[in-house]
Amino acid sequence: MRCEARTLDDIRALGGNDVADERRFATAARVSDINLGLYRTFAQPVVRALVSSPLAEWMQRLHPLRLQYELFSNANPMMAPVAAMAEEVREHRQPVAANNPFIAWQEAVSRQIVAGLDAWRDASEALAERTFLTVYGSPALQAAVGIDPEGTRPLRKAPRNPLHAELLRTRVAELKSGIAAGGLREAVIRGLLYAGMTRAAIDERGFEAVRRIRQTHNDLTLSAFKALVREQFNMLLIDPEAALAAIPSMLPPDPETRRTAFGLIRQVLAARGEMSAQDQSRLSEVERLFGLDEDSSRIPFRQIRKEPQARAS
Repeated sequence: MRCEARTLDDIRALGGNDVADERRFATAARVSDINLGLYRTFAQPVVRALVSSPLAEWMQRLHPLRLQYELFSNANPMMAPVAAMAEEVREHRQPVAANNPFIAWQEAVSRQIVAGLDAWRDASEALAERTFLTVYGSPALQAAVGIDPEGTRPLRKAPRNPLHAELLRTRVAELKSGIAAGGLREAVIRGLLYAGMTRAAIDERGFEAVRRIRQTHNDLTLSAFKALVREQFNMLLIDPEAALAAIPSMLPPDPETRRTAFGLIRQVLAARGEMSAQDQSRLSEVERLFGLDEDSSRIPFRQIRKEPQARAS
């Protein structure tokens, strides 16, 4: 498994929608708005009058897509013997010989099932695409909902919400005010993110290394750990110079503690194999900020505070 960063330019390189496609999507959006308005005006009051909350809950629970799982779960008392039989099978399971004819038959059936599902997926997707292009590409339908079938002007424009802009300004100010807050954990995550930012990718080896490190410091829940990583990443995005300059003041004076913490950063970066020259350069910069090279003698490290350290929100 490998995750890679992408930009809008990468998406544009795949080929965007032409003008005809934009008209089709705009027509679909108009039809959806019309149907929603009709439903809210004529159908929704009737549904609310006839369906109570308990009935709606039972209809939800009896939905076929949900019910098919409930029927074969522990919620169904009829499945209790199956659990006991499954445990018995686990205890007495014996692998069959590799030349067992049922193994070959199983593989053949499995391949046929996969081929059948792939063919069904391709056919259903092709049918859905042709239906969409035919219905919403109809000049009559486009004209009926106010879309000019021969128009060439852009039909969609990204909305600008002043409240969203204000929220962004507030969040950026909060992040900047908390750059110097935090301790060893925040400094390690920030240093790791900075050293690995140029890779723009991470694979399962890096994830596994981070998972093991988090398990050794399991006082944070997974959700809190994710929030902490996002916060440190955003700080590096909005003001990388200040975020890096604050690392020495976040570290304890003890050289051995800093050396151990830096070893965690090196361990994660090395998990996916040999590091590039750019990785080595950034890692050396983090090493200097941690006060572990010969040029770091003048870096000030804070004294350990007795009062609780402030945390960024």
